[in-house]
Amino acid sequence: MTGCGLWRWAVPAPTPAPKETCFRTYDILFLVRSIEPFLRTPRWVDRFGSRVIMQTPEAMSFYSPIGDGRFTCLMQFEDGNRIDLTLFPADEFFRYPGDSLSVALLDKDGLLSSLPPASDRSYHVRRPEPSHFADCCNEFLWVAPYVAKGLWRDEHTYAKGHLDQVLHPALLQMLSWRAGALTGFSVSTGKMGKHLRRYLPPEEWQLLMETGCSYAAEDIWRALFCSAALFGRAGRETASALGFCYPEEEERRVIAFLRRVQALPPDAPEL
Repeated sequence: MTGCGLWRWAVPAPTPAPKETCFRTYDILFLVRSIEPFLRTPRWVDRFGSRVIMQTPEAMSFYSPIGDGRFTCLMQFEDGNRIDLTLFPADEFFRYPGDSLSVALLDKDGLLSSLPPASDRSYHVRRPEPSHFADCCNEFLWVAPYVAKGLWRDEHTYAKGHLDQVLHPALLQMLSWRAGALTGFSVSTGKMGKHLRRYLPPEEWQLLMETGCSYAAEDIWRALFCSAALFGRAGRETASALGFCYPEEEERRVIAFLRRVQALPPDAPEL
């Protein structure tokens, strides 16, 4: 191998430690003079250990390749560890956006001499603009009726899809903003909010657990109203902390609409 290695280490959360210690993820960036030799002899990755499975996104057709000159090998190992290894042309290193968790393991060509000390600052929750906050509220409240109407039509996959793919991400975003607002935007809530439990009181964590559901109508209704309740609480507290306005009247009308749809008989021609 030529060039240098750059290691981005996803540090496991300190709690709960027993569940985290055997499942670490290591993001490794290899700066190389040419990627082709590595692609011609793909078995070189075997030296990292016994794999359960590997994925190479740039060689797949299920998703469109990014085509930015990089080549990534995503590897899950039998011992529980994972390595996301990216080959990156060294002469295009100026395009690398950088990552605050990066640590130089090997720097043959002196490309990484200015690398700052590692920290998680790249992943801290960012303070939203007022418009971004307002858009998040609008998206949640706009899509909530999709779920209700889908349930009334017996379109359970449609209803659950909007709950999972739109409402839940908006809820996690709002909970993350609130965590950031209450900590001076000095913390990370992790990918998909995996560390949010640290910043929620027990009763809110339990409510968040109730926002997941099966495809059964009663489960989706329960998850919808739990999501709305938690979003409203977090949204108001975030707005208060940041000096924003929460859309109280829109929320009131949307919740009323959801309850009217829930009460509709199956053969109702209209509301």
